[in-house]
Amino acid sequence: MLSSQGTHNLAVVVLIGLAAALAGYVAVWFRHPYYTPGQRLCYFYGYVLARTLWRAEIRGRLPVTAGQGAVIVCNHRGPYDPAFIQLAAGRVVHWLVAREYYTHPAMAWFFRVVQSIPVSRAGIDTAATRMAIRYAQAGGLVGLFPEGRINTGTALLLPGRPGAALIALRTRVPVIPCYVSGSPNGANLLSAMFTPARARLIVGQPIDIARFYGRERDRGALEELTKLLLVEIARLAGCNDLQPQLAGRRWAAAPDASD
Repeated sequence: MLSSQGTHNLAVVVLIGLAAALAGYVAVWFRHPYYTPGQRLCYFYGYVLARTLWRAEIRGRLPVTAGQGAVIVCNHRGPYDPAFIQLAAGRVVHWLVAREYYTHPAMAWFFRVVQSIPVSRAGIDTAATRMAIRYAQAGGLVGLFPEGRINTGTALLLPGRPGAALIALRTRVPVIPCYVSGSPNGANLLSAMFTPARARLIVGQPIDIARFYGRERDRGALEELTKLLLVEIARLAGCNDLQPQLAGRRWAAAPDASD
């Protein structure tokens, strides 16, 4: 049994070791090859919140290689869902963000630093689609929420919108489904940020969409693929009998957004 002095010395050694480990981790993080200095700072803050206050559990890593483009589709339970996917990605994910947030005086700087894509909520935003396609074809990761908004109800998934399906068909990169639960939520973004939570993210395997290739101008194909994306997200939640629904029909298959 250690004496009181021995216990004290051991505690000091342990604390020094923990401090050194933390300092080393921070040093490695801030030399991350895939992030700009501003992104390192933003993502590190998100990492600390996700791992401590939101107690995030991540199951799986994105099944893509370095420099390989992919489209990530996920359900949407809270404003900070992208932070959990960022933990699994290890490099920048370009999220489509509602234009009103992208231009908000207090938030615009953040969305520009992390290279988000501003998108209109009405119909298919051709400019945003083109930008997402360019990122994915250049080896980037593009993140989308097929539901189009945060699901605050009891339904597993909200009706889906076709934007993710269209981008997936234009780029022909892997489509990775994810399912998140337990996300922090609140009356506004600030209250949600400091709300304790127990979040969990499950990362799935690429969805086979080859049978839809060449049919991106076909409204029926986009609808069918949108339903498939919802079904695969639901499977990660343990639901194998989802009857996926589509959002309102105020949209049409877009012209060639890759032009």
